[in-house]
Amino acid sequence: MAYDEQLADRVRTHLHHPDLSEKKMFGGLCFLISGNMCCGIVKEEIMLRVGPDKYEGLLAKDHAREMDFTGRSLKGMLYIDVDGIAQDKDLKFWLNQALDFAASLPPKQPKSKATPKKKAAKNTPGKTKKKKA
Repeated sequence: MAYDEQLADRVRTHLHHPDLSEKKMFGGLCFLISGNMCCGIVKEEIMLRVGPDKYEGLLAKDHAREMDFTGRSLKGMLYIDVDGIAQDKDLKFWLNQALDFAASLPPKQPKSKATPKKKAAKNTPGKTKKKKA
């Protein structure tokens, strides 16, 4: 995985929540709150999930750009470049935006294990064999 380990340590220092977890995804490291993605690190940049309500206002700020990981813009998701998170106070500002949104979401329920499919019955309903008396 290609992400800045020092930035990951800085994020851990500033991101506080009792249900915080980490998961490697998007080619980097993501931080989740109650199972919901909050933010992440891709290479040397921070990726934030700020939600649709704050998206346009935060996108207009210096150092922010739309997240286009798949080639399409993902509304509610931002990248913040290295200069925008160089100072701890700036990193904390951005993290708080993502934390506020992630904390507003209901906790994700753990995925249940898929049950195996039942084998098809040999007899088709409606086509039962009659027994001779």
